[in-house]
Amino acid sequence: MSNPIWIMTSAFDQLNLDQTIEKAKEINVQGLDLCVFRKDGTRDDFVATHLDYENFGPDQAKALIDQFNEAELRLSIGAFDNLIGGDPEQRIKNQNHLLRLIQMAYYLGGDENDIKVGTFVGYNHELGNQEGGFEKNLLEYQRIFTPIINYAADLGVTVLYENCPMEGWRSSGHFGTFNNLSGVLAARKLMYQLVPGKNHGEIYDPSHDVWQHTDPVEVIKNTDMSRLKRIHVKSTRNNPDPFWGNMYPMHEIPANWASKAGIPSSTNPWDRHHYEATLPGFGLGDSMDWRAFVNILKEKGFSGPFEIENEAVLSKQTGKMGAIVQGCKAAVQNLAPLLYELGDEGWTYPQNEYQPLKKMDRKAIPTVTIGDL
Repeated sequence: MSNPIWIMTSAFDQLNLDQTIEKAKEINVQGLDLCVFRKDGTRDDFVATHLDYENFGPDQAKALIDQFNEAELRLSIGAFDNLIGGDPEQRIKNQNHLLRLIQMAYYLGGDENDIKVGTFVGYNHELGNQEGGFEKNLLEYQRIFTPIINYAADLGVTVLYENCPMEGWRSSGHFGTFNNLSGVLAARKLMYQLVPGKNHGEIYDPSHDVWQHTDPVEVIKNTDMSRLKRIHVKSTRNNPDPFWGNMYPMHEIPANWASKAGIPSSTNPWDRHHYEATLPGFGLGDSMDWRAFVNILKEKGFSGPFEIENEAVLSKQTGKMGAIVQGCKAAVQNLAPLLYELGDEGWTYPQNEYQPLKKMDRKAIPTVTIGDL
């Protein structure tokens, strides 16, 4: 069985949904993970809103399923924000938005159509700065997510956490760069103990562990595979730093200090950990063995999609659509021999493995808020 390759649509924030589907067909992928961020959200990095979440009901779900079946594509949805920390007003809005996405996934068939909802957990630094702050964040996760996961279970929907630590979510004047609870495997395992429902799991992005000098192969060896539903395709090229080292983040200091001492310093919140975002096979090598990574996933029976999350400096960050598409095509070609079958046309996804989305006849249900739960 071959693993399909999808695209996370944050790379195509310049395009509407119809145009994004056309690019997906050009790049020759098998699905899209549709980004559905809040239009009034606080994030401004790698975000997109490709569905009208404010006006999405059973009729819109039927039309979307028809559109994706016509294009022979599968789909999921997601938005990635801080749900347990940060500004209290934004936190509530993020929680309510996740509930809205769960409702949308229900209309689309949820687990019956393998339509998952991606999210972050976030981190509460008011709790985290206290003694026992990590434990307190886990308990806050349990308090907030228990009713959310129970609600999703009632609707037949699975929620997936992505493992980016979101190292740029605070000013580089702060020492710590761990801003998303699900950023390490130990936390994820504890999360499943605290909220034991089966309908939540992981989107695993190996690049985030690579820059933390953690081997993704070892992470997969210790992962509960029943929780792992998606893989993000994004690479990291680690750059050695003799000044700050490669364990702790670089910090913001006065520019004249840095200049006089002849050392680099952080000029923005993301400029912390001495790595470059890349895509496998596009423009430069990376600090990861993709063959070993795919082999351990296949050995452990992973059959889900590999989703290209294009944040590469030489592709998405150029702002040029041509380079964005090139980067995605290169990632597909790089992964094809690892994920697809070999035939007369080379390594290609077998058409007989494509399954159209089931048509749903879901009735409208009330929109709920975290306050309701």
